Amino acid sequence: MALDPDTDKHDSNQPHTVAIAGGAGGVGKTSVALNLGLTLARRGKRVLLLDGDTGPSSLSAQLGLESGKDFTDALDGRCRLEEALAKADYDLAILPGAAGLRQCLDMDQLDAVTVLEELADLERAYDYVLVDAGSALDLTGLHMVASAALACMVVMPDPESLKHVFSLVRNLRKCGYRRVPSVVVNMASGASQAQSIFQRLDSAVGRYLEVSLHYLGAVWRDETLRQSVVTGVPVAMLPVSDPSCRQFHTLADILDVRLSRLPPEKSGVAGYWQSVIRRRYKTELHHREETVERPRSEKERLSVSLDELDSLLGQRLDPMLRYEAFNRFFALLGHNLGADSIEFIQTGLAAMPWEKMRPGDRQHMATHLRHLADQIAPPEDETPELAAAPAAAPEPLFDRISLGEQERLVRALREQPADVSIDQLLRALASHGADRS
Repeated sequence: MALDPDTDKHDSNQPHTVAIAGGAGGVGKTSVALNLGLTLARRGKRVLLLDGDTGPSSLSAQLGLESGKDFTDALDGRCRLEEALAKADYDLAILPGAAGLRQCLDMDQLDAVTVLEELADLERAYDYVLVDAGSALDLTGLHMVASAALACMVVMPDPESLKHVFSLVRNLRKCGYRRVPSVVVNMASGASQAQSIFQRLDSAVGRYLEVSLHYLGAVWRDETLRQSVVTGVPVAMLPVSDPSCRQFHTLADILDVRLSRLPPEKSGVAGYWQSVIRRRYKTELHHREETVERPRSEKERLSVSLDELDSLLGQRLDPMLRYEAFNRFFALLGHNLGADSIEFIQTGLAAMPWEKMRPGDRQHMATHLRHLADQIAPPEDETPELAAAPAAAPEPLFDRISLGEQERLVRALREQPADVSIDQLLRALASHGADRS
């Protein structure tokens, strides 16, 4: 989803919107947002601070201004948005739970727009809207940064902080963010170190991301600032003559110059989220219409089904559910079991990483497959069917006829012609024997 969606036409009543972000926690972005907001309010500006951070480092938690209600209560209809505001010194207004703006994307469009219109009306009552965007590395934080006209990245001198801000800028670019972020170097030992830190960061994002950054200023590290963190009293509450307090006044001056050079703002934080919801609704509507007008092909349906099955089976699934899934899948293959289906199953079995199985499991599987093979193609009988035995040849005459007495044999020979065959001779002897009997 692009983080620079089209917004409504310019509204002259829109406040200046600034997102204070850091690539990770602990860089002092909440302290910068709070002190900058108090400084602007101290100058007589109407300032609304959207607390997009969560946990013990949030603005309202640091100031002890828990009102008992926050933005999510307004989303759920338990209170009006103004009732969720907490008030700090110099009439600085803080809206806790602003990270709940992300929930608007999951709500009914009409309900979400109703709350966002209330937020838009609230914004118009202020000159500045500052957004504490949290770590801003997740999608909610990226949206919080993109909702403001100016993104202010807070970075510290340590290398890890530089890496986190680099990642933040890279993620913003991937999501379509095209504006030039500003940078505040926090806890710098002096102007020279602050400029060096910024140049290192600007050089890296320029080389690898083709992005130019803007140097907004720095906050010096001193004992007063450290005590402020311990006591929970912002340095912006100190006399203007105090160096720690005065540097935020300088930062506010540079911020005004920077904002004056930006294009006129269009719709504010609420307008940005309304635009995101409209774009998302149009995209979903287009997908629904496309699905109705153009039925998906068999290839598309099969691809979607296999993706869902792969995602489901890749999780920690109940063993019985996996068992049922495999049974039903193979049963579906068996509905039209031809030569191609058999080849598919054979290929699938061959592709399985059997070598990764434990020896006992592999032996068990081999035994099961052999048993299955016996069921598919039963072995031949142990006593194969023999060919039909040929009819017995008639017993030859010389095995059945006895020659009898020698005189009878001589007499029979004399009575036969010289060319008599042996078979005829034997038959003659047989008849002689029969006559005698």
